[in-house]
Amino acid sequence: MTLSQKDAQPDDAARIPRTIGYYVAFVALGSAMALLGPTLQGLARHTQTQLHEISLLFTVNSLGYLLGSFQGGRLYDRLRGHPVMATALVIMAVLLALVPLMSSLWLLAVVMLVLGLAEGTLDVGGNTLLVWVHGSKVGPFMNGLHFFWGLGAFLAPIVVARAMSASGDIAWAYWVLALAMLPAAVWLWCLPGPAVQSPSGKASAGKVNYPLVALSAVLLFLYVGAEVGFGGWIFTYAVGLGLADEAMAAYLTSGFWGAYTVARLLSIPIAARFSARSILLVDLVGCLISIGVILLWPASLAAIWVGALGVGASMASIFPTVISLGERHTTMTGQVMGWFFLGASVGGMVLPWLMGQLFEPAGPRVTMLAIAVDLALAVIAFIALVSCSVRSVVNDE
Repeated sequence: MTLSQKDAQPDDAARIPRTIGYYVAFVALGSAMALLGPTLQGLARHTQTQLHEISLLFTVNSLGYLLGSFQGGRLYDRLRGHPVMATALVIMAVLLALVPLMSSLWLLAVVMLVLGLAEGTLDVGGNTLLVWVHGSKVGPFMNGLHFFWGLGAFLAPIVVARAMSASGDIAWAYWVLALAMLPAAVWLWCLPGPAVQSPSGKASAGKVNYPLVALSAVLLFLYVGAEVGFGGWIFTYAVGLGLADEAMAAYLTSGFWGAYTVARLLSIPIAARFSARSILLVDLVGCLISIGVILLWPASLAAIWVGALGVGASMASIFPTVISLGERHTTMTGQVMGWFFLGASVGGMVLPWLMGQLFEPAGPRVTMLAIAVDLALAVIAFIALVSCSVRSVVNDE
């Protein structure tokens, strides 16, 4: 493969602006992906639909994300990555501006589908290019990338709460966050990107460890289902139980993402000191304990706050740690990253939709029970993944 000088492997001076660009893009991505949950009831009012109908948006958005992440992985193996990421950001900004203008559920669903397509393309791009920039030292930088995603997710519900307090509607939240995405697009468009990696010189002469890729995708399927399910439904859960009004529920959602963000910041030095397997084990156990607090005291707003903060903190480093673990045991091409994100996007599509179908007939508490079952299955997938990674090390030796 012949590479232009513009796309040559980065030196230390080139890594810094590229890493900053990915971080800023992920603030925008996190804010976009966290908007749906706290605005779900507002969108239901805009489209004059019920909760079980508006929950379709989780499904179509995740379907678009699935297509974007899988096909986006192929794009980054063929094209310069920064223009692809910048284009995805511009598309996201335009579509976010359109969301509050949609009065038809089906038109809104089309917008959310294409928005998910752009989100998936941007997400897989940021993760892939960061691995290409930092190589085997990517662990702390990967946690940093996902810290900035969490920062955007933390800010989005606050913007929603402020917009509702100021205007009584959600529209300005979408418009403000759409406008904020454009500087990141300009930054990435003007910045030369890293070289496209070919599968060579790593993981048994470039061989892809397909069992490990599959198990990683399963674990991400379960994890992202729980993350999107909790972040997307905790607002409606608290309001549905009568424990909080819409403003307080928005701050509760922001509290979840805030704990998530702070924990991701703390996970940056932790990732440099502890093994990925140890971090994942602690994270999953913490998630189960935190969901258990909410299930044991369902009528307590304090328990919901404690559980939400605990779930956010425990979930924070799972996604980047799974990717870092994969980087150690298989060749990380854009297509491999696409398979990781395929599992993640299907998880974000299935569990939140299922929770929406059960919410009204079974009651709000079914949402937390569904997340608990999902996390228990994630522990099983984690054990299988650890076993596969150990066998990979033995075979390489």
